[in-house]
Amino acid sequence: MKSYIEERTIELANYIVENKCTVRDAAKKFGISKSTVHTEVTI
Repeated sequence: MKSYIEERTIELANYIVENKCTVRDAAKKFGISKSTVHTEVTI
């Protein structure tokens, strides 16, 4: 996995946990699709 994807995955996971938000909320915050969030966080 590319390093920037690894960094974004960690940021996404931290954001979801810290804010107790949904995949949809995280996708909106980071400007990516919810499918991308789900894929990256579940790998």
